[in-house]
Amino acid sequence: MKKRLDKEFITWLSKKKGEDNKMLEFRLNSFAKFQELENPNFGPEIKIDFDNINYYKSDMEKVTNNWNNVSCNIKDTFASLGVIEAEEKYLDGVSNQYESEVVYHKNKTDKDIIFMSSDEALQKYPDLFYKYFNNLVKYDENKYTALNGALWSGGSFIYIPPHTKLDRPLQSYFRIDSESLGQFERTIIIVDDYSSLEYIEGCTAKSYSTSSLHAGVVEIYVGRHAKCRYSTIQNWSTDVYNLVTKRAIVDEGGSMEWIDGNIGSNVTMKYPSCILKGDNSVGNSLSIAYAKSNQALDAGAKMIHLGKNTKSNIVSKSISENGGISNYRGLVKITKNAINSKAKVKCDTLIMDNISSSNTYPKNIIENDSSEIEHEATISKVSEEKLQYLMSKGLSEDKAKELLVMGFIADFKKELPMEYAVELNRLIKD
Repeated sequence: MKKRLDKEFITWLSKKKGEDNKMLEFRLNSFAKFQELENPNFGPEIKIDFDNINYYKSDMEKVTNNWNNVSCNIKDTFASLGVIEAEEKYLDGVSNQYESEVVYHKNKTDKDIIFMSSDEALQKYPDLFYKYFNNLVKYDENKYTALNGALWSGGSFIYIPPHTKLDRPLQSYFRIDSESLGQFERTIIIVDDYSSLEYIEGCTAKSYSTSSLHAGVVEIYVGRHAKCRYSTIQNWSTDVYNLVTKRAIVDEGGSMEWIDGNIGSNVTMKYPSCILKGDNSVGNSLSIAYAKSNQALDAGAKMIHLGKNTKSNIVSKSISENGGISNYRGLVKITKNAINSKAKVKCDTLIMDNISSSNTYPKNIIENDSSEIEHEATISKVSEEKLQYLMSKGLSEDKAKELLVMGFIADFKKELPMEYAVELNRLIKD
């Protein structure tokens, strides 16, 4: 049964989670800001009936590290997605969220790290949690960071101590199985000095006739000479609004890399960001957005250069088919003190037919004379001649289009872990 979104519900949620008064106050302040703010004045139109969203649902009371303790329907869902098999073969740790809560979590590495749900981290490490929570992504930035602040539930908290390198990735998987559900995970990742982390995120949802909402927040802190790679493949169903804020801050000599795949959802607005605070820090973003019928994917990246000798590189691949809309929206800013810095942006667009569209909305700002920004954009349309040529070699029209798309995203695929590259192939073929 849906509960009305009001102060009473937020107070109930905070008490259910056993939170302190500080977090309850934060949630209530966030809710007040959510009521005050309007939808973004850019990007796709957002039509959400907030009275028809279920803002919290949990089928389990406690997280477990044993699949045998997870109810059969949830376990079968994750098994069908290949999540359980991937855990055994490829990963040093997993966290699986079903609806509003993490239901299964297992840390398999013997390294001295913290990897748990954000709710658990608040209870076990409150000082460390509050040091980073709402520090990089403020609750009052936009309507959906405010909504996340009021309702956040689940997500991952990761702390990698100095001089620590994991042998294999950590992974979180988020699943929506209910109609008109809101999912509001909060993920915080700290990669301390001279350490490295590879983190993988997967997202899927069942399809319904009414809209669901995913409004997650991710805050990443990359220490001195540390490295973090964050890979995402989201395949939300086409009734999901995917409105996410992801941001990293990078210290001296550190490196942050976003690998971002957007295949599903009705509307996506997502712009992974790097704040290159330290001298000689590096930010990279490689993304694809594949929009089909009834999809508007507004994605891109932001790079803010603060330190000297900083470097950033954005590569965005957009594909539109069957009336879909795929847009690149990005920002590169090299500030006055970020001398001798370099930034490069490359946007490639492939339009598959006459009823689809793609747009590019770049914003490049440079505030000193010793730095440089390069911007390159290409747009191409699949021509009848190309299709006829491939079909003359024995391929069907669908196979010919598939071959062209696979070639177009080859650079993106090779950056993914093997199991995710295979999954991406399957999603695109479907």
